[in-house]
Parts: sequence; C-alpha cells; structure tokens
Amino acid sequence: MRSNYKRLGNYIKELTIKNTDLTVETLLGVSIKKVLIPSIANTIGSDMSKYKIIELNQFAYGPVTSRNGDKISIALLTEYDKAIISQSYKVFDIKDKKKLLPEYLMMWFSRPEFDRYARFMSHGSTRETFDWDELCEIELPIPAIEEQRAIVAEYQAVTERIQLNEQINTKLEETAQALYRHWFVDFEFQDENGEPYKSSGGKMVYNEELEKEVPEGWEAVQLNEITNTQYGYTEKATIEQVGPKFLRITDIATNYINWNHVPFCPIDEDNYKRYILSKGDILVARTGATVGVAKQMDSYIPEAVFASYLVRIKVNDHFFENFIGFIITSEDYRNYILNNAEGSAQPQANAKLMTKLFICLPPKSMLSNFNSALKDIQNSQSLCRVESSKLIKIQSLLLSKMAGNKIRINQKMTAL
Repeated sequence: MRSNYKRLGNYIKELTIKNTDLTVETLLGVSIKKVLIPSIANTIGSDMSKYKIIELNQFAYGPVTSRNGDKISIALLTEYDKAIISQSYKVFDIKDKKKLLPEYLMMWFSRPEFDRYARFMSHGSTRETFDWDELCEIELPIPAIEEQRAIVAEYQAVTERIQLNEQINTKLEETAQALYRHWFVDFEFQDENGEPYKSSGGKMVYNEELEKEVPEGWEAVQLNEITNTQYGYTEKATIEQVGPKFLRITDIATNYINWNHVPFCPIDEDNYKRYILSKGDILVARTGATVGVAKQMDSYIPEAVFASYLVRIKVNDHFFENFIGFIITSEDYRNYILNNAEGSAQPQANAKLMTKLFICLPPKSMLSNFNSALKDIQNSQSLCRVESSKLIKIQSLLLSKMAGNKIRINQKMTAL
C-alpha cells in the first residue's frame, strides 16, 4: 500500500436496516450516472418491509456489474432524509465523518479509474459482481479533513456552474418553444400592422391535407419534399484508426448532448466522411423504446458521425432549418412516429415514415423574421454549452488529480 493511501474498509461499514414498520415510502434506485433516482420498478405485490433503508449521506451500490457496461452503479443519498431501496443493493455509511467526508468519497467513486478497477475485479460466471469485500480493499488517498473540504468545495463550485448553465438553457429552450408555438401553432405572429394575426381577424382557410384551418397563403407539403434522409454509420470495430465522435441514440435522448461523454469512432477512411454531421442536421431514433426521439445539431458540434440506429434528416433550404427542427423534435412528431411505427415489442420506424408527414409551410419572409427572433436565444444557448463543456473537462481534471491531492483550479474558473 502506498504510504498516503488508506484501505477503504477501515472507514466504512455496511448497513442492513430493513423497512420493517413500513414507515418509509420513497423508493429509489441507483442509476449508472451515479445518482439515486425514483424507482420505476413494478412493486405491486412486493413486501416493502424487506426493502433496505438508506439515510442522508449514506451510500448504495449494485454489486452486479455485468449489466451496466463500463459504469458501476454507486451513489450518495443527498436529496432525501430517508428512502428505501431494493435488497439487491448494498447500503453503507462512513464510520467517522470527521475523518472522511461522504462527498469526497463520492468524488473518488466518480472517477473512471474506479469504474475500470471495479470491472476488472468483478468475478462470476453467470453474472459478474464486485462484492463488499472487494469494495473494502480499495485504496485511496485520505488527506486531512480540511483538505478534503477544499477539494469538495472546488468540485462542487464547478458542478453548480454546470447545473446553472443547464437551468439557463432549459429556460431559453422554453422561450424558443413558446415563440414557435405562438407563431406557428396559435398563428399569432405579427401581421403587417404589428398585430397578432389570428386574433386580429387574419384570414384563415381550411386545408384538406392538414385537416385544419391555416393562414391564407400557407401551403401543405410533405416533409420529404423539403428534406433528405440518410441512415447512420455502422461502427467498424475491427479498424484500429480512431476518427470522429460517434453519436448514438443514448446521446441524443438527453436534454443536451454532452460531447465529452460521446465516444470516438473506429473508422473506415474511405466511407465515414459521408456521415459527418453539420449544424442544422436533425437526428431521429428509428428503433426501440426511444423511437421517434429527435435532436437538432446546433453550432457547437465537433467532428462527429451518427450511429446506424439513427436517421439524419437534412433540410434542403437553410431558411427552413429552425422551423423544421421544432416540428421534428416536438412531442406531436414523436407521437406520430409511435402511432405509425411497425412492431410491438420493438417498434421500428424507417426514413420514409419519418418524412411522410404533412406540415404547414409559412412564407419564406416570415421564416426569415422567425430566424432573426431566435438568433439571440440560440447564441446564448451556444455560449452556455461551450462553457459547460469546458467546465466538464475541469471536473474530469479534478477527479483525475485526486490521486495526488493537489487540486487548484481557481485561476481556470476565473478565466471562463
């Protein structure tokens, strides 16, 4: 054992307190993102008295590692005073929090080196497990409690900045969505007199293809008339050359794409360039539980290709990109895909279905005004994403430097 490293088992203890009196009702599960989240498990008929109780600042982890890919499901309870979790999880606590901070230990568990170690040490034929004894044998640096507090404070400052950016972007997206609905769903865009069109008596006409009234002069077109589609790239696992980022369904099925977590792709040099993504491209999942989920690429995009279970929809005219992006990323569009996808156990949607939908296309002059109104919102969103990307790299740097206990990033934070 290295002199400044300590055996974790000397600092933690396992807990097996059951919910025998049924006083705790909040049921949580451990996600591979290393957070405790409300469980979606079907508990009808389950004996909740056998579930384990976890309290604030205690840990839970799933010993079975073979089902989670490269991540170990381990988390610290911070959002609830008390909750219950499945018997399959291990619950443990720190013996003396004046010697080891829960937040500092959770930082150690967040390191990719911990995940790799735990996967390497997992064993079993039917399923691999990383059991309690092996967890206790982990060695980690445990500096003085004051140093731990300083490390945690710096890490939390970065994390809070990232969360703030996410909140800002969520509000900006809500503003953009409200603007789109006001103009193109409620038809209350400004008329030539600066008044809201529909409520000011703007002429509406019935459209048979759309089966509804639309502003006079607007036309119904199928998406395939103004877009092109392409199925994604099949990763070449046998090719050693590493190329661009490889965007998958799991990457687009989130509020925003965390490019730092998107893997790089082994490439076929003669083929992959046809799949490089550009600003304005819209990706739609074509299979599984996420069928119909869509994401439009913004200006902050590295060199990347998209996976074979995604379809790229590229708008022919850049004037239509924002407008079509709102349509395809909407819940209405996803419901259309879900209602028309083939297969029950594993829904499937092809490119033809994705672009068969009729939409109401406004005049180009109006879309130009709409794009101008969106510009400031999109620029602000892009700035937030760029800053968050830098902050996520600083997060990774903090975690990687824990082994040396020399973590100082105040200057870098100031520069952002």
